[in-house]
Amino acid sequence: DKGPNAAMKRLLEDRSQAKIDGDKAEFRAAIASMDGIDRAALNAQDAVYFDTLKFFGDTVIQGYQFPYGGGFFPSPYTVSQLSGSYQGIPDFLDSQHTIETSEDAEAYLSRLSAFGTALDQETARMQAEFAAGAVPPDFVIAKTLAQMGSMLDARPADLTLVKSVARRAAEKGLAGDWAGRAQAIVEQTVMPALGRQAEALRAQQPTATHDAGCWRLPNGEAYYDFGLKYFTTTNMTGQEVHELGLEQLAELSARADELLKAEGMTQGTVGERIAAMGKDPRFIYPNTDAAKEALLADLNVQIRAMQARLPDYFGRLPQAPVEVKRVPKEIEAGAPGGYYNGAALDGSRPGAYYINLRDTAEWPKWTLPTLTYHEAIPGHHLQISLQQEKADTPMLMKVLGFSAFSEGWALYSEQLADEMGVYENDAWGRIGYLQSMMFRASRLVVDSGLHFKRWSREQAIQSMMAATGDQESSVATEIERYCVWPGQACSYKVGHTAWVRLREQARTELGDRFSIKGFHDAGLNAGGVPMTVLERVIGDWKKTVV
Repeated sequence: DKGPNAAMKRLLEDRSQAKIDGDKAEFRAAIASMDGIDRAALNAQDAVYFDTLKFFGDTVIQGYQFPYGGGFFPSPYTVSQLSGSYQGIPDFLDSQHTIETSEDAEAYLSRLSAFGTALDQETARMQAEFAAGAVPPDFVIAKTLAQMGSMLDARPADLTLVKSVARRAAEKGLAGDWAGRAQAIVEQTVMPALGRQAEALRAQQPTATHDAGCWRLPNGEAYYDFGLKYFTTTNMTGQEVHELGLEQLAELSARADELLKAEGMTQGTVGERIAAMGKDPRFIYPNTDAAKEALLADLNVQIRAMQARLPDYFGRLPQAPVEVKRVPKEIEAGAPGGYYNGAALDGSRPGAYYINLRDTAEWPKWTLPTLTYHEAIPGHHLQISLQQEKADTPMLMKVLGFSAFSEGWALYSEQLADEMGVYENDAWGRIGYLQSMMFRASRLVVDSGLHFKRWSREQAIQSMMAATGDQESSVATEIERYCVWPGQACSYKVGHTAWVRLREQARTELGDRFSIKGFHDAGLNAGGVPMTVLERVIGDWKKTVV
């Protein structure tokens, strides 16, 4: 939004069906044009780009056959507890729209004015999905309405939409009634549009069922196959995913059992013992603002300690810093427990590691180190920043990503941290790491359970609680997430398994010539690619090692 693109800072994305249809036509034509390229004539790097774009294009176009969803992130529902402009734009304006000048603040108000249009465009798409038979489960509608209600019931002056521009304009000494103008836009434009969207969703409640999986949608079984391919970048079936999850869950549970016994916890299943750890007052931060600030400070300490270890494992490190932030209170109820937003491509904004602090009881101290290594370093922040900062890379390859690659890397980073020795004097933290791995293996089981084996929401919740010892409130949020993002939860462990397999194959083949730095640099230098492409990249790297 600078230089020749400065005018873009005043705009929001066009979310209309007409725009999506036009984008689809352009995208089809662009991918079709690749048929005229002689791949055999490309150099190694360009061949990686070609294979990556071809896989992405062919897979996205495969999703066009379904009369619901849309865009480039597969979800059957335009509006849910996790998707929709009502959920994303407030956070975007607060965390990604920078304000340094009066022009920036005016651009904020321009975007705020466009928020109502975005809501109405998505309401129209949502209603078209309803007509096509894609109605979210009743519990998804209820949670979505509850989140919308938290905005609709609030005083406009108290919303982050209003306070953000006022606070940041004041910090920069920008004269003007920014709060009053923002409040007027919210009252006159945003709230009426949000009210219309909530009413359209509420009107559909009588037709919603409690069935959780996408199998119940028109051509829903094929949609799940598509979701698995898109997110795992493999052709694994729902049955294969389910079996992999059960196998890895059993192996991880056995390892956790040994550690728990070593700490004197011998009674009950592994899940029951971990659940008891989760309730132990020694490990719980008070649910106060002061304690939440202390928790954030502890995460920063963990990041600094990890930064000191990275040069032994990576030849390239990112320039962009990372900061720890709370999930905005307005979206805490339905937001994931933790997530990462990448740094601005121009370096104007650092990467952000978000943690949901709606209830500190959901974050016992032994769960936090491995979360930090996943979301920040050496996980998402390191991988995504290196991809964005790579010189001589086409812009599309700086921003294109695959969940199996990035989430697989982040989960691999949790394992790498353990291998670095971070838990050498922290047995509880190491149990937390294994519990995190069990959690991701359990995701394979419950995601395929919901969408392939037709489990209920409640059956999936009980399965994950029994396997991981997590609390019902956090597990319910997770299961409801999988219901609206079919297949995405499988990308973590499938991708992690591929990263580890490629590393150990290279270690075996290269012997003393194997370098952990070399492996990491080669894999990350590929950028975000499908796992089949990563396998070829690592194969090419092995040929260069002398």
